[in-house]
This record gives sequence, C-alpha cells and structure tokens, in this order.
Amino acid sequence: MQNLDFSVVTPYFGLLTTGLWWTIVMFLSSSVVSLALGIAFALIVLYAPQIAAFPIRFLTWLFMGTPLLLQLYLIYYGLVQIGIDIPAVGAGIIGLSLHFAVYNADVFRAGILSVDPGQMEGARSIGLNRGQAQRYIIVPQALRKTIAPIGNNLIVLLKDTSLVSIIGIAELVYSAQLAISETYTPFEFYLTVAGIYYMANLVLEAGLQFLENKVEMSR
Repeated sequence: MQNLDFSVVTPYFGLLTTGLWWTIVMFLSSSVVSLALGIAFALIVLYAPQIAAFPIRFLTWLFMGTPLLLQLYLIYYGLVQIGIDIPAVGAGIIGLSLHFAVYNADVFRAGILSVDPGQMEGARSIGLNRGQAQRYIIVPQALRKTIAPIGNNLIVLLKDTSLVSIIGIAELVYSAQLAISETYTPFEFYLTVAGIYYMANLVLEAGLQFLENKVEMSR
C-alpha cells in the first residue's frame, strides 16, 4: 500500500488558492442575494395578494422539490436552448441564490410570524405606515430570531458551492480535480480540500456565534 505524500500538493498551492478565492466569491455573492431574496419572498408570501404570491409559492415548490445539481444544469445548459446564455459564474450565483432563497424565506416567514402582533399595532400608533413598520420594527426583530437557522443555511451553502464545479467554475473542488488529472494522487488533494472546507466552516461558525452573542447582548 502506497503511503500518502502531501508534498505533491505544494506545487499546486497557487491553483488551490485561486480555487478557494472563487469559492469565497460564490459563497459571499450567493449569501447576500439569497438573504435579500429570502426576506422579499417571505414578505410577498405573507402580505401580498394571492395572485402576486403565487409565483413565489411555485418557485418555492420547484426549488425545494428538485436537487441543486439539477437546477444548476438547467440554468446553465438548459436556458441556452431557449436563447438565454448565462455565463458560468452568473449561472452558479443564480442557482445557489435561488435555491437557498426559498429556504431562507421559509425561515424568515416563521421569524416574522413569531413577532408579537402588538408590535405592528404599536408601530402604526406612532404614525408609521405598514411598510415602514415592517422595515423598522418587524423585520429587524424577525432577523434576530432567525440568526441560528439562517446560519445553518449559510454553512450548507458554503459546502454546496462545490457543486458549481459541474458547470466549469474553477472553485476549490474543480481546482483539485485539475491537479489530480496531472498528478494522479486523488487522496492527497481531496483530503487537503476537505481540510480547507473544514477550516472555512470553523471560521464561518465562529463569525455566526459572535453575531448571535452580540444580538443577545443588545436585547
């Protein structure tokens, strides 16, 4: 049995660093978009007329009921057939963002419903309209309640950025595969990538815990 030799990874450190950079870009971009869309979707489902909420409900059913991998294939390869050609990075961000937006929306919806209805009545009594009350009173309180479950979604999103490798984005896993194709040493590179993901998750979890503690102290 051949021993593992991690020295083979050293010459490809630059390649893996570039892959990590693209992983971070995909994660940060998709996180911001999915959080913003999640809040918007939750508000539409809760407060918009049924005819306006129906497309969001359909989108939720579609993206919760199908695998992310299939969604990425459809966005990148499928839309080309109807004349919509989206670059790989754009397709990756759209796919990740929409997939996690519907899950975030479900969390935000539950968070908004958990806010005491008296908060809305109090906001209206001091002269705020419904939109202002949502923006300044209800949504901020709901966000505080949803930090933990949203944090879990972000951790899953970080790991699922690896799936964009199937549409040719040179993130961490794709970069490792390029190195493996030249060195024929899959264990060393896959274990290295696993270690990088683990460290990234630890940093993300620490950041989320810090944020949660700050929110608890501010109450």
